[in-house]
Order: sequence, then C-alpha cells, then structure tokens
Amino acid sequence: MASLSLGLHVARKRGAARSGAVERRNLLTVCRFSVKTLIDRSCLETIDDSSPEFTNFVSILEQILSHRLKGQTTWFGYESHRSFWDYVKAACSKVSHSCIHSIESMENVRSSRAKGRAWIRLVLMEKRLSEYISSALRDFKTTRRWYEDGAVMLGEEAWLLADTLICLNTIDFSFCLKGDGLNGSCPAVIDYTPYLKFIQSADSISSDEEELRTLGSSGSEKSTPEKMAASTAAAIFTEQSSWVSKCKRLEQKYRILLEQKCYLEEMVRLREAQLSQVMSQNKALQQRLTDTHLSHTLEKEQLEYIVLELQDQLTVLKNHDLRSRQELTAHLTNQWPSPGAMDTNAVALDTMLYRNRVGQWEEYLFCACVNPLFCSPGKEDTPSLIGLCGSLQSVASNKSLASLKSSECLASPTTEMTSPGLTPS
Repeated sequence: MASLSLGLHVARKRGAARSGAVERRNLLTVCRFSVKTLIDRSCLETIDDSSPEFTNFVSILEQILSHRLKGQTTWFGYESHRSFWDYVKAACSKVSHSCIHSIESMENVRSSRAKGRAWIRLVLMEKRLSEYISSALRDFKTTRRWYEDGAVMLGEEAWLLADTLICLNTIDFSFCLKGDGLNGSCPAVIDYTPYLKFIQSADSISSDEEELRTLGSSGSEKSTPEKMAASTAAAIFTEQSSWVSKCKRLEQKYRILLEQKCYLEEMVRLREAQLSQVMSQNKALQQRLTDTHLSHTLEKEQLEYIVLELQDQLTVLKNHDLRSRQELTAHLTNQWPSPGAMDTNAVALDTMLYRNRVGQWEEYLFCACVNPLFCSPGKEDTPSLIGLCGSLQSVASNKSLASLKSSECLASPTTEMTSPGLTPS
C-alpha cells in the first residue's frame, strides 16, 4: 500500500508538472502568434480597441501575467484574489519616467484589473512594454514573492516573452483610455480559433487526388459523357479557384513583406543618419578635447616660465635692496661724528655760552656798583638793591673784575655744569 500510494503521488506530481509545462508553452506560443497577427494587421490599418487581434493579445498577456499569481492572505487565513497590476506596481517602480503614477491618478479607472488594462494600452502607445517586462524580470526577489512555482514569469521562457514583445515597438497604437475596453468586471478570454487552422501537407494532397482518380475510373463505366464533362468542368473550376485563392494569399503575404521591408529600410536609414550624426559629434568633441588639452599645456608652460622669471626678478631685487642698505649704512656711518668728538664739541659750546652769560652779568653788576641808579633810573632804591651795592663796595667783597673773571669763580664745565643744550640729532 505504501508503494502504491508513493507511485500515485509520483504520478500526480509528474502529471501536474506536465500540465504546467504544457500550459506555459501554450500561452507563450499563442502570444507569439498574436504578436505576428498584430504586426500583419498593422500593415493594413491602425490598431485600436476595436481590433479583434488586439483584444485577443491583451487577453493572452493578462493570462500570462496572472498565471499562478499568489493570493493575498487575510487575517482569517483566507486568500483573496490579486491582480497583476499589484505586481506591476511593485516590480516596475524603478523604471525611469514610469507611467504608474499617471495610471493611479486616473479618475475613471478604479479597479485593479481596469488599471492593469489601462497600463497595457499606455505602455503600448509609449512603445515600452518590453522595457517594463524586462525590468520586472530583473527584480527576481519581488517576482519570486508574488508568483508560485511553475509560473510563466519565473521560468526562462519569460525572457523569450520580453524579446518577443520588442516587435510591438514597430506598431503605432491608438487607444482611448476612457472607453469600455477598461471594464474590470469582464474576465479575459482567449480566442484560439484564429491559430487553429489546419494546413494540409503535399503528400496528403497527392494521396487525395489519386483516390479521386481511382473513384472516377471505377465509376466511369456507369457514367455518361455528360456527367463526365460536368465533373471535369467542376474539377477544373475547383482547381482554378484554389489557384486563385493561393495567388491572392501569396500576393497579400508579398505586400505585407514588402511593407515590412520598406519600414525596416526606413528604420535602417534613420539609424544610419543618427549614427553618422553621433560620429560627427564625437569627432568634433574629440577635436575640441585635443585643442583644449593643447591650450592647457601651452598655458601651463607659459605660467611656469612667468613664475621662473618672477623668481629671478625677486632675487635681483633682494640683492639690490641688500646692497642699497649696506651703502646707506656706510654713508651714514662716515658722515656721523664719533661719540668722543661729539662730547668735546658739546662741552666747548656749553662753556662759551656760559662765559657769555656770566660776562653780561658781570658788566651789569659793575655798572650797578659805579652808579646805583643805573639799574632803575627814576625809581627809588629798594632795600635789596642797596644791600647788594653795599656788599659789593665792602672790603670783603671788593674785588676786581679780573678776580671775578678768574677761574676761581668758574665751575668746571665737566664736573659742575651740565648744558641743557644741544645734542646732535
């Protein structure tokens, strides 16, 4: 029993893995077919919400983005359904110039499913659907947190899906984000009938023709000439109609391929023009960089030469200033007298001035002794003046002018008198 239950468990596991792989392969194959039909239809008319190919493509893309998407666990342990728009908001937040904020601010779009559909239409018009899908796949931690094992977004096929969606950048879409196509209440349903056309092989066609011939030969004995002619005409008409339909299909394919070829050639010419313009700009920038580097080198050399020249001039000026200082010091030293000579000259000058003053005072006193009225004519003699004259006429103080002028009455200028006088400046 244990081995039987283990075998059943392994069988169920293999069946689940096979069903998941088949589901992923079917979704990716149908998505690739849908992209091809969109490209073919865009060559004939503008793709909008009314196009059945676009409606089918949006349904397929919603199924891929919602494949095995984890639900949100509530407080009571139940899982509520999530929309792929919640995953897009979390995984594509780092895309530059993202349109997520614009979708969130739309007033007529309220449900998560409607916001996801509006996002698909907006990024298709911006030609950035593949960029958003690639950015979400690079954030593997967020993708792993939002999807279960076996999901399309967790497999290697998801990168093939992003590469396939690059082809949609060649289509100019035109959508109205306020229409009924954004109704979030209607689930996405994929229409597989456009991709289930049976194509009969050449071997099968030849075997069918041989079988018809054998049937015709067996019944020819019983058929009349009129019936044979009618059957022959019907066969010829059927063959002609089949050839006409084949020619029309080939002509349509050729026209589509020709339009695609013209578009690709135009894109190649545009890219070549842009490349040549970028190359010319790059060459101009390189030339400008070279000229700037050369001018910088020349300016640097000139500045170095100027600095050396200024240093030489500064050295010369320093030497000249030092020499001038030395010459000025020597000149002032030669012109200024020695300290001994300056003291002798000062003493002689002070002595001469002192003698002149003493001589004038002696003459005044002598005149006062001879004539007491000489000092103040017309005024009475004061007691101080009479005493002074009396003292001068006494024997003790009666001395000659020569004795007054002798060296006894003169003090030594070097010991007793100091001149207030002149000091050399």
